[in-house]
Amino acid sequence: MAQETITVYAREEPPDRWDAAIFLAGPTPRSPEVPSWRPAALAELRARWRGGGRLVVFDPEDRHGIQDDYTGQVDWEERCLHLADEVLFYVPRDLDTMPAFTTNVEWGMWHDSGRAVFGAPPGAPKNRYLLHYAEKHGVPTATDLPGTVAAALDRIGAGAPRSGGECAVPLALWRTGPFQRWYGAQRAAGNVLLGARVAWRFGDQWGLRVRVRVTAEDRVKDGELVVFRPDTSVVVLYRPGPTLDETTVVLVREFRGPGATADGFVHEPPGGSGPAGTDDPPAVALAELAEETGLELPPGRLRAYGDRQVNAAMSAHRAHVFGAEVTEAELAELRSAEPQGAAAEGERTAVEIATFGEIRRRRLVDWASLGMIAGVIEPGNGAGPG
Repeated sequence: MAQETITVYAREEPPDRWDAAIFLAGPTPRSPEVPSWRPAALAELRARWRGGGRLVVFDPEDRHGIQDDYTGQVDWEERCLHLADEVLFYVPRDLDTMPAFTTNVEWGMWHDSGRAVFGAPPGAPKNRYLLHYAEKHGVPTATDLPGTVAAALDRIGAGAPRSGGECAVPLALWRTGPFQRWYGAQRAAGNVLLGARVAWRFGDQWGLRVRVRVTAEDRVKDGELVVFRPDTSVVVLYRPGPTLDETTVVLVREFRGPGATADGFVHEPPGGSGPAGTDDPPAVALAELAEETGLELPPGRLRAYGDRQVNAAMSAHRAHVFGAEVTEAELAELRSAEPQGAAAEGERTAVEIATFGEIRRRRLVDWASLGMIAGVIEPGNGAGPG
């Protein structure tokens, strides 16, 4: 698609495809004698857009200067804010002509969305509080309009072609591996994404409400929440026993907020997610094993057992499961291990060792962990009594 920039003014219908979308958030003049900053922003965006495709800019000012539909305006702004890949806040506040009271509310709603940039002239009053939260949440900032536009386009990069319901998925989520794997599976099944809206974001975790045409059933499923987070890598350490129930398994005990167990702790095989962008499950597995138990193993000791979703009714992420048989000496080392974990991140883990029979009878682990353990140690699957 040829490079182009399209402006969608207040209450106008967005197009059905684009590579990137920006919302121009900030104060709007209420008097024709006061010039708006948005025409200059549009000119900057047209001059700087190098994505090679279609850039859509949502401008909440009316094309003809008419402001006579308050509810329609608010609804349009809410819709287009959610459609935007980046919300460009520029706040040349003037307490007499552009006090930006509504902008303050919008900033409070979008500053931690992961898709906001903030700019304001150094002399604009009453922006200190906004700048404080920009710094706190890592929002790119600038002191002039060209710098603010550049910050937004820098994060957008080349964009990504999307159409229909795909346009409702912001680039920050669209580009992640977890989303693309989920969406690839949906398309392979013949399903169609009709719409979506981000419900929440926390770091590298997203909650997305989706509207999907389920082609095989000829119906539309609406409103379900899909959680996207990095995949996990899990290591089941075991020592075979005479029977399956006598096979010894290594667990870690850790406090996790969602845990609702009798002792208040979660009991599970060691594992976790790597840093953002990591796509090397065996390396993540070995790193998490060392971090949570203190045991360092060479890569050749791991055996891969594949990956599956952990909770397919809610989260799209997968657990990559590995197994490793340990020696009696290593079991002894693990039994005497001091508490481990990434203390700087609030993680504290303790090694627990139990037989598979004890794990089942004492209900030590959740169903997902029980399935991972059983999948590794079951007879004929490379572990357990043969």
